[in-house]
Amino acid sequence: MSKMKVTFPHMGNMSIAIKGLLTDLGLEVVPPPPITKKTITLGVRHSPEFACFPLKINMGNFIEALDEGANTIVMAGGTGPCRFGYYAQVQREILLDLGYDFEMIVLEPPQGQLSELTDKLKELCGERSWPHIMRALHNAWRKVKAMDAIHARSLQVRPRELQKGDTTRAYEQALQLLDEARTPAATSACLRQGLELLNKVPVQHDKEVLRIGIIGEIYMVLEPFANLQMEKVLGEMGVEVDRSIYLSHWIKEHLVLSSIGLKGSKDTKKAAAPYLQHFVGGHGWESVGDTVRYARRGFDGVVHILPFTCTPEIVAQSILPTVSREQGIPLISFSLDEQSGEAGFRTRLEAFLDLLKQRKTQEKLG
Repeated sequence: MSKMKVTFPHMGNMSIAIKGLLTDLGLEVVPPPPITKKTITLGVRHSPEFACFPLKINMGNFIEALDEGANTIVMAGGTGPCRFGYYAQVQREILLDLGYDFEMIVLEPPQGQLSELTDKLKELCGERSWPHIMRALHNAWRKVKAMDAIHARSLQVRPRELQKGDTTRAYEQALQLLDEARTPAATSACLRQGLELLNKVPVQHDKEVLRIGIIGEIYMVLEPFANLQMEKVLGEMGVEVDRSIYLSHWIKEHLVLSSIGLKGSKDTKKAAAPYLQHFVGGHGWESVGDTVRYARRGFDGVVHILPFTCTPEIVAQSILPTVSREQGIPLISFSLDEQSGEAGFRTRLEAFLDLLKQRKTQEKLG
């Protein structure tokens, strides 16, 4: 194969950190184009009909990137009942059948040992030294944490902004700064600048807002195109959103804790225990436990997002009505795929918010 030209799947803002990491490792990077309807159309056309929506979007990412000259795909692996563990194998076979010439490097989560992951990293990095690799990983980790901090702040600012769209513009500018950072010091400086941009957004500080927790399958929670811009829509409706999972959380769970045989937050497991006491794949366990925790923290409601046919989240979905009733927190589930329409989605969301506002008013009246 000619010189390695590496691509990867989109998942929220992950591309900023991954592109930076691969570039720091001296690799030529071909990021997949931003997700569009064309991406979805390509992915759906070349994926099994009942495959998860994230798999279809990733297929579209890969086809578009390969068409732009990529010849190596870096893909994460997975374990347990979730079909994510089969994505790479299914995608590889489909792309080969389509006639693409490429190599796929699958970074499997370490199960009690790091050697499998480090071997794959060396395969990707070639002759580069471990100190070089560790420096690149360290900078990527700082970028991930910085992105998560900026995102969390944007969720607090958006429902209180005086001019709709100001928060989103500041947020996108902050991400652009992080995308251009090439050193840990630059990343730290960009984080400070990004938070300053968000803090300068004119807001109504005393505005009373609803607080809603977002739970569900990680890709659907993190990828705005897949969840129909859920967080932005809610924020502009005057709702403060709290996301139950971030990219830094996923990395910590799947790469750090799993390398020493641990998985899942102890607090989340404990909260979920009366309803679900074992791992069911994906983030099904966390969806149950996080709903309990949102109730205990006094949130007004919970929105559950899952891909249509997602087995772990379907398990959670069957349990959540009981959790909602017993914990006294309203909940709504959105099972989304390529057929999901924005109009019906907004109608259901608006009806849910009306219910929460009425409930809050009644609680105040006593």
